[in-house]
Amino acid sequence: MADQFAEHRMVPTEDGGRIHLVEQGAGPLVLLVHGFPEFWYSWRHQLPALAAAGYRAAAIDVRGYGRSAKPAAPDAYRMLNLVADNVAVVRALGEESATVVGHDWGATIAAHSALLRPEVFRAVGLLSVPYTPPGGPRPSDVFGQLGGPDEEFYVSYFQEPGRAEAEIEPDVRGWLAGFYAALSADTMPAADAPDPHFLGKGGALRDRFPAERPSWLGERELASYAAEFERTGLTGALNRYRNMDRDWQDLAAHEGAPLTQPSLFLGGTEDASTTWLAAAIDAYPRTLPGLTSCHLLDGAGHWLQQERPDEVNRHLTEWLATL
Repeated sequence: MADQFAEHRMVPTEDGGRIHLVEQGAGPLVLLVHGFPEFWYSWRHQLPALAAAGYRAAAIDVRGYGRSAKPAAPDAYRMLNLVADNVAVVRALGEESATVVGHDWGATIAAHSALLRPEVFRAVGLLSVPYTPPGGPRPSDVFGQLGGPDEEFYVSYFQEPGRAEAEIEPDVRGWLAGFYAALSADTMPAADAPDPHFLGKGGALRDRFPAERPSWLGERELASYAAEFERTGLTGALNRYRNMDRDWQDLAAHEGAPLTQPSLFLGGTEDASTTWLAAAIDAYPRTLPGLTSCHLLDGAGHWLQQERPDEVNRHLTEWLATL
C-alpha cells in the first residue's frame, strides 16, 4: 500500500519556522521525538513497525536538528518552544490529538508536551530518561557540583556557546562514533574506568570515549549521522542544554506536577540515565499515576530503540493497543 512508504514533509511552526518530519502508515497519530545527538533517523526501526501495526507514525527533526529550523538565538530552544513545535506538527498533520513518544531529550520534550498540552497529547511514552516533574534546585547549580574539583560534568561543559563545538566539529564523525560507543551496552567503558559523562581538567569528552564501534552502529548508520551533523553543525543541538535554567523558570508554576495520561517507560539496565535516576522511577506511582507499561531491558544501554529495536517495537505496539 502507498501509505506504508515513508514520506518526508516540512510543516510550519507558530513562530515562522518549520519542522521536518518523516511519516509512515495510516491510523492514530504517534509522534516520535529524538534526543541528542540524533535526528529523525534514530526511529528508522520504529516507523515501519508502527505503520504495520496500524498507526500513522511521524518522526520529527527537533528544532535545531536536521532539516528543521535552526534559530540563531540560544533562548529559542527553551522547552516552551519545543512543546509548541510538537503541537504545530499535530495540527499541520490535520489531527486534534496524538500519542507522543520520546527518547533521551526527546523523552523530556514528550513529557512536557503531555504536561503542558494534555488535550493534544493524550498518552506519552518515555524511552531511557525517566520523568522528573519540574521544580527542585536550579539545574546549573546541581550540575556544577557534580564531579568535584578535578572533573566537569558534560551538561556543564555544554553550557558555554562554542566550547563543545570546538571539540566536536573538527571531527564530527569520530566524535559521534565515540559518543555513541560510550553509552552503548556492548562498548561502554568498564565500571572502574573513567566515566565518559565527565571530562578531566583541561581535557575533552572524547578523551574517555571507547575506540570500538557498537554493534548497532554500522558504516551506513554512522555515515548517515555524520553527514547530517557535518552539514548542520552541533550548535542547534547543544542549545537545548543551554536552556535548562530558563526551563526551570518557565515551568515553575508546574513544580511537582504528575503526568496523568496513560504512559509507558522503557529503559536499559546498563544506561546511566536509568541508574542515576532510579529514584525517579521509584516515584512513578506519584509522578506517573497513569503508567500502564514499564520495562527495563536487561543488558541494554542508552540508545534503546537502536540497540534493541525488536523489543522496543513489541513493547510500543502492545502498549499502543491498550490505549
